[in-house]
Amino acid sequence: MNISALRKQGHLPTLISAFLYFDVSFMIWTILGPLGAQIGESLGLTPQQKGLMVAVPILAGAFLRIVLGLTVDRIGAKNTGILAQIVVIGGLAYAWFAGLQNFHAVLLMGAVLGFAGASFAVALPQAGRWYPPNMQGLVMGLAGAGNVGTVLDALFAPRLAAAFGWHNVFGLAMIPAVLVLAVYAIFSKEANVEVKRKRLTDYVNLLKDKDAHWFCFYYTISFGGFVGLASSYVLYFKSEFALPAVHAGDYAAICTAAGALLRPAGGSVADRIGGIRALYRFYIAAGLALVAAAIGHNLYFNTAMLIVASGALGMANGSVFQLLPQRFGKDLGVMTGLVGAGGGVGGFYLASSLGYSKGITGSYLAGFMIFATLCFVATIGLGLVKTRWRTTWGALANARI
Repeated sequence: MNISALRKQGHLPTLISAFLYFDVSFMIWTILGPLGAQIGESLGLTPQQKGLMVAVPILAGAFLRIVLGLTVDRIGAKNTGILAQIVVIGGLAYAWFAGLQNFHAVLLMGAVLGFAGASFAVALPQAGRWYPPNMQGLVMGLAGAGNVGTVLDALFAPRLAAAFGWHNVFGLAMIPAVLVLAVYAIFSKEANVEVKRKRLTDYVNLLKDKDAHWFCFYYTISFGGFVGLASSYVLYFKSEFALPAVHAGDYAAICTAAGALLRPAGGSVADRIGGIRALYRFYIAAGLALVAAAIGHNLYFNTAMLIVASGALGMANGSVFQLLPQRFGKDLGVMTGLVGAGGGVGGFYLASSLGYSKGITGSYLAGFMIFATLCFVATIGLGLVKTRWRTTWGALANARI
């Protein structure tokens, strides 16, 4: 990684600030997942309710990404990021002081946490607009590596809940949230590029382009798979292997770390061999690993397979965002919101379907197998578009396709 090039060709403080903003926001966005086992026991929730509880923040984040994407083009990424962080901090304060007394209150809190998930539509374009096309895979991967916040969730949230009670975890989460808000407000800057204000009709019009649908679908699988798994791991390991919540969080952190840390590597691989080739490899690896995890029932084997699945999906995230600026560079803000929404929908589907699979059949097998099938369907989709992409806009790109 050439830090000198990142500094000379862009604005490193903004890249770092965007990473921190996305990191802490992602941690807060998925906080109900690591706390799910303890919240579920406290409120007496069913497996289906637990699955829905961890899925609602993902769905809320999906739709709010479009809202924040529109806002970025009107008041700027920095102002949008500051406002979104204030909303999230307010939600954490309410949950801490007033408490979440029932399932409906938890779902409402999940909707507020969606503003943290929507940080994706702010942090990535803010960082990406500072850098040239041939560095987009690396830059987007670095900014997007803020999803390592899910690892911090899994490691610390169950432990803090055991020590201080799960209600107080929301208050403790305010500490890094406030600190990062201060850093972001002081050090991040807007890129000196012309940005045309987008309207809701721009999203609708862009969806008339069939390539927009393909990108949304690919990110529905890659990011949706990663965040859906990350939000469900604690519940999965506790339910399937009777682990205490704290130990389940440790295994969840190991699995999630693979996807979070390897996202920049996925972007770099795509820069070298082309995003299409990279996605082929990552989707196939993820699908096979999910099939193995579905049919296996050994703690260490399943952990290894889920590490592979999360790692492959995380690298696929970086690869999608190596391709996206090449195809939709002038509409990057809108497309970031659209594909981010697609990713959120995928995460909502996977997290909720795992809960319903467990509640209805007593096993996670159906949920894993269906999503593995979607990974393989994504490779078929790549085969359908690769020639057209490489001979049209790909032939004019300043990066490998």
